[in-house]
Amino acid sequence: MFLENTVNQQEQFGWIEVICGSMFSGKTEELIRRLKRAQFAKQRVEIFKPAVDKRYDDDLVVSHDSNEIRSTPVPAAANIPMLADNCDVVGIDEAQFFDDEIVKVCNDLANRGIRVIVAGLDMDFKGNPFGPMPALMATAEYVTKVHAVCTRTGNLAQYSFRKAQSEDLVLLGETGEYEPLSRAAYYKATLREKLRKMDVKDAEDITVTNPKK
Repeated sequence: MFLENTVNQQEQFGWIEVICGSMFSGKTEELIRRLKRAQFAKQRVEIFKPAVDKRYDDDLVVSHDSNEIRSTPVPAAANIPMLADNCDVVGIDEAQFFDDEIVKVCNDLANRGIRVIVAGLDMDFKGNPFGPMPALMATAEYVTKVHAVCTRTGNLAQYSFRKAQSEDLVLLGETGEYEPLSRAAYYKATLREKLRKMDVKDAEDITVTNPKK
């Protein structure tokens, strides 16, 4: 369980918090909640996001529920340290889109006494670990995994199933392109996709013809 420490009384070091999960699970919502609490406490806060993410706004970090907070878009993780001077808290959204340098950046910031809060997808649309997220989760002091609700079963969802016909690893989208699915629903959906690409009918649609006729 994550216990939200806001001041490190014992050490001059900071720490890393990772918020991960599928799309529509509330990752960005939780990131914004923690950052706004820090701002309310008059802590010096800086928020960063990858410049590629322009779904809602060029400069704002925006959740699916339209909650938002001002941020600085950066083209690469290496840009963050020089912009994070004199900060108490650094927030990073959509960390899976950054290069692997983001892991070193987050650890260096924590070693400088900064509380680092990172949000990102833990798996890509194929169900594989996404970019630098596994390494961030391994080196973080606190990891919070949040879940969406499966659109097909109503169970907890941890997979981001891509409905759009694209094999690109990075495809920004919303409900038109993705839906959150449980393990069972994701397995069935990906199996149907494989059958569709092979031009094979679903088993229940296949009729057996009597070879003697």
